[in-house]
Amino acid sequence: MVDRMSLTARAIVIEGHQASESGYDFLCSSSNMVNNAFTVEKYKAITPEKVEAEMVKLKIRWNYPWQGVQQDLATGLKKSAYPTTNPLARIACAISHYKIWKVCAALNEPILIMEHDAFFTQTLKPYYNILDDKRFDIIGLNTPLGNTRRAQTFLEKRNAAQDLSLQRYPVDIDIVPVPTIDNFDVPQGLAGNSAYIIKPNGARNLIVAVQRYGLWPNDAIMCKQLIPRMGVTHGDFTDTQKIASTTT
Repeated sequence: MVDRMSLTARAIVIEGHQASESGYDFLCSSSNMVNNAFTVEKYKAITPEKVEAEMVKLKIRWNYPWQGVQQDLATGLKKSAYPTTNPLARIACAISHYKIWKVCAALNEPILIMEHDAFFTQTLKPYYNILDDKRFDIIGLNTPLGNTRRAQTFLEKRNAAQDLSLQRYPVDIDIVPVPTIDNFDVPQGLAGNSAYIIKPNGARNLIVAVQRYGLWPNDAIMCKQLIPRMGVTHGDFTDTQKIASTTT
């Protein structure tokens, strides 16, 4: 059993960036307000000017379109361009997540990864057994509302899966598989990637996917079609502050 008191939590923060630093401060305040039994530590984000050197050092390549929709022959998935005014900022965000995945794999311990605009809405209580649930290697904590496309469909399917689990088992099942909300060739994953727990096996699977298919936006490469054992909590533990995006 994992010691929940020692949960490692990292928030990706752009050093010296006012909105990012302020967002992190609010995130920490929200964690204290709900009495979480861990500290959210700052992780220094990769910035656009460091992208090229980091990709060389990590031996990875960007492989996602900046315009339109591209059919990826290696995966069979449709890769739809994200609205992006600064492509290097988008890549920098993906690299920041990727580097923490590598830390998770190296430490062989779960890590709660957050972006600076996340905040807690309730305590990450031990009784949810999130870290001990061996069915899932990546677990999203966000409310879908306001944080993902087709949010209402996501929410309804998540809740229906929970209801079905309660019919089959005498105990509460607090994590359910990522719901399907679109056609199979559309990458589908968590309700936003601003707050999720990743375990070592999940981190290793993502690292292999990036090496095999190239680096995509972190919420695109982390999809149920490519990465197994992804789930979402039935309850919502986090939301986003809706501050100005540093990638769009």
